[in-house]
Amino acid sequence: MAHAHLPTTEAAVTAIREVAAEFGLSLSVTDDIGADRTSRRTSAPLFTVLDPDGSLPHEAFVDLAGPPSVSVRLFPEDDAKITVEGVEFHDVPRDSVPSFLRSVYGGLAFTKGRLFPPGHWLVVPLPCDETCKEPVPAPALTPWLSGRTRR
Repeated sequence: MAHAHLPTTEAAVTAIREVAAEFGLSLSVTDDIGADRTSRRTSAPLFTVLDPDGSLPHEAFVDLAGPPSVSVRLFPEDDAKITVEGVEFHDVPRDSVPSFLRSVYGGLAFTKGRLFPPGHWLVVPLPCDETCKEPVPAPALTPWLSGRTRR
């Protein structure tokens, strides 16, 4: 299954809405539009709307109902930060966001623990044998994360 190309932040939000509908989830969306409003443009002068190249940056924050608790921040640079139960996945390609969410809500994501050094990782499989993997912050796993542990 190939990734759908999501050329804009709005296209990505629409794709996330489709995933939410597929899994019966409610969501809220907050849009930040303009260079002076987006998080990666903090150095832009106040009331500066366009980037130097003349484009209008658009960032969105999507909060999905859980369990698990998931939020997605879509950046104008074609990437996203997805947080699942407090575990942050930085630099997820925008085109991979829908399949990432389907993996999480479809039961494919799992945690993997190890004794030494101690810790747990949240692993989210994506199509084409790709995976996203991030450490679970200490001290404890949430009930959702601990319910997905594999050895």
